[in-house]
Amino acid sequence: MSAHTGLRGYASVLGHGPAVRPFLAAVIARLPVGMAGLGMIVLIQQVRGNYSVAGVVTAAFALATAVSAPFWGRAMDRAGQPKVLVGTGVASSAALAALALAAVGGAGNLALILLAALTGLLFPPISPAMRAAWRVIFPDAQRRNLGYALDASAVELIFVCGPLLLSLLAAFLPPEAPLLVTAVLMAVGSVAYSSTTAARSWRSADLVVLDEGASRGAVGRNTASTALTAPGLAVLLVVALCMAVGFGQMDTAFVATAEAVLGSADKLGFLFAAIAGGSTIGGLLYGSRSWAGDEFKRTALMLALFALTLVPLPILMLTGTTSLWVILPLMFLTGLTIAPTLIMFQNGIDALAPPHRITEAQAFLHAAMTSGGALGTAVGGVMIDHLGPGGGLLGAIVLIALGSVLCATQLGRWRRLTL
Repeated sequence: MSAHTGLRGYASVLGHGPAVRPFLAAVIARLPVGMAGLGMIVLIQQVRGNYSVAGVVTAAFALATAVSAPFWGRAMDRAGQPKVLVGTGVASSAALAALALAAVGGAGNLALILLAALTGLLFPPISPAMRAAWRVIFPDAQRRNLGYALDASAVELIFVCGPLLLSLLAAFLPPEAPLLVTAVLMAVGSVAYSSTTAARSWRSADLVVLDEGASRGAVGRNTASTALTAPGLAVLLVVALCMAVGFGQMDTAFVATAEAVLGSADKLGFLFAAIAGGSTIGGLLYGSRSWAGDEFKRTALMLALFALTLVPLPILMLTGTTSLWVILPLMFLTGLTIAPTLIMFQNGIDALAPPHRITEAQAFLHAAMTSGGALGTAVGGVMIDHLGPGGGLLGAIVLIALGSVLCATQLGRWRRLTL
């Protein structure tokens, strides 16, 4: 087996000097992706005593993030990564810190909504930037694909470790502290990433020169005025959005489960740790080997498996037999499906988007995942207010299953587009 294949291949990626610094900086900068939306829910629920108000604030953040991410992706194509990421990272962190202080200071709901929207509008698009930077770090496709898999596993770990860190901060520090720490991580990570050689040397032209894996169908779509108009891409983004909304509902349901079902918010960390472990292992195993067959078909199957692994949780809650040691193995199994699914989404975006629009297309995926997660957090809060923690999980199951069904209906079309 080559040193650049299998699990040993990840050592060659992390052992490559130009890869380590941007990767670690991007991990720090992206922790707020898993912390900001949930942190707003936790803080505002504490100071207002109402999940619905917190949900509206988080929805404003989600909508603003979705609107702005593709714009910042195009801006990076024109001005380069450092100018965009330093500006957005520092400005968004300032808005988030202002939101935290305003919430504990008794500001009105409208002020909180506006600050949340401003945070989302300025949210730095680190994930599409890092996806593009791998093309600079590894011109050879084999190690670049390992970099993609490592990055995808890190992103999904962030979606779980971010809430885990948030829950630990909330348990031991004042109510505003979790969002203030989130703001600091965003600013420091964005500036650190922007100072790396990979970020400074990347140019949009590199996407065409280095994209050895671009499909012939994608190469033929260079005339698209925006990535969103590329055939088949918008539907894939809707599928990703379904998963992200479900994931956000699941996060909020876990918060309520720890408090209302397991009897202590301190147990929230165990829940997130279980799903994080499964997600990391699943992503690394999936990315360590080459897979034959249709990846879009695997995406539909993995989404279905994701939904199925969640089904026992609300059933256990209804029967009243739930305990931490029953929930943890189930959450680990659920986690095994998460990072592989994100890897498949990213590969699908690359296959469907025109080569010169891949960064913008990945920004749309980032927007779908970030805003969908935050929107799911908001929707989950409303459902929990009315139906309890099990209702939040049922909502997640429905959305993820819907994504699987929608994906399955598009398999033939996507196969034709990527031939």
